[in-house]
Amino acid sequence: MSGTDIHLSIHDRISSLSAKEWDALHDGHPFLRHAFLDALEQSGSVHAESGWHPNHLAIHTSDGQLLGAMPAYLKGHSYGEYVFDQHWADALQRAGGRYYPKLQSAVPFTPVTGQRLLVAKGADQDLIRRQLLEGGRSFVRDHGLSGFHLNFLTEEEACFADNIDFLIRTDQQFHWQNKGYGSFDDFLASLSSRKRKQINKERRQAQKSGIIITAVEGPDITEADWDSFFSFYLDTSNRKWGRPYLNREFFSQIGQTMPDGIVLFMCHKDGKAVAGALNFKDKDTLYGRYWGAVEHHPFLHFETCYYRAIDYGIAHGLSKVEAGAQGPHKIARGYIPVKTTSVHWMADDGFHHAVRRYLQSEREDVDDAIKMLSRHSPYRKG
Repeated sequence: MSGTDIHLSIHDRISSLSAKEWDALHDGHPFLRHAFLDALEQSGSVHAESGWHPNHLAIHTSDGQLLGAMPAYLKGHSYGEYVFDQHWADALQRAGGRYYPKLQSAVPFTPVTGQRLLVAKGADQDLIRRQLLEGGRSFVRDHGLSGFHLNFLTEEEACFADNIDFLIRTDQQFHWQNKGYGSFDDFLASLSSRKRKQINKERRQAQKSGIIITAVEGPDITEADWDSFFSFYLDTSNRKWGRPYLNREFFSQIGQTMPDGIVLFMCHKDGKAVAGALNFKDKDTLYGRYWGAVEHHPFLHFETCYYRAIDYGIAHGLSKVEAGAQGPHKIARGYIPVKTTSVHWMADDGFHHAVRRYLQSEREDVDDAIKMLSRHSPYRKG
C-alpha cells in the first residue's frame, strides 16, 4: 500500500469515528476503548475549556476504511498527565518562548501504559505509525505549538519514535506479577517471613472493625453504588488535586457502555458504604485507578487497593495488577518497580536539543532508582 492510498484527518470528538473500527485497532485495553474515551467527552469531563481539547488523528483509505488512529488532545496545561514537564514549560518561558498549547497523545487522567499508535490488522504498521507521528508534527508546526508528546506508550512504539528524532523519557511504577499462584497464601509463601507477617497483620487490622468488602462487577454495579463511590472519589480528589477531574455522569456512562471492563471493590460498615476502589480490567491485567473513603480505618486502603486486587488477579488468572502511579510503599506489598516510557518532540531545535541532554541524565537516574528499589524486593531470595 502506498502513501497515496491514505489520508490523515483530525477529529474533535471520538464519536465522529466508528466505535467498531476504532476498537478493532487495539487489543481490548480498557482505556483505549472507544466507550471509555467517549465517556470522558460525552460527560463533559474532557473538553476544550478543561484544557483537554480532543484532536484525534485518524488515517483512512480512499474508500473510508480506518487504518490507524491516535488519541490526541490540544493541551493548555500539564494537569492530569502524570509525566511532569512543568519545569520544561518554565525553562522555555524564561527563554522567551511559549510552552502551551502543546499536542498530547495520552489517555486523560490515566497513567497506564498502552498503545498510542493504533494500526489495523493487516495494514503496513511502520507506514501507519510514521504517518501518525509525522501527522502530529505537522499539526504542531501548522498551529504554532511548542511540541508533541506521547505519554505511557509501549516500549516498541517508543523505539520506533526514537528512530525519527523523538526523545525518550522514562519513569517507574509498581506492578504485581502473577507467578502462577493458586491462592493468596501461595503468594504470601513467596515472600520473606518478615514481609509475610507484615501483610497478615495489616489484613487483620483492616478487617478488625467489622468492615465487609465485596467485589461488584459489570451490570451488578448500581447507580447507588456509583453515588457512594463518587462521594469517595470527590473526597480524595479534593485533597490530592484540589478539584476532581471526572464528574458524576462519567461513572454512569462507563457503567452502561463498558460494564465488562469494571471491578468495583466496595467497603461497608454496619450496612453503610464507607470506602471503595475502582478498577478496570482486560483479559490479562487488573488496573487500579481510584480510591476514596469517608471514614478512616487503619490499613483499609492497602487491603482494598492492593491485597484484594491481588486476590482478584489470582482468582481470575490474570498476569498482573497495575496499582497506579508512584508509591515505593507498594514494594513491601508485593508490587515491584517497572519502567514506563514517554516520547517528546519539540518544535524549536535549540529547545529540543536542550531537552535531549536533560533526558539522557534523567534516564540514568531512573535506571539507578529502579535498581536500588529492586534490592528491597519482599520476595524470598532464590
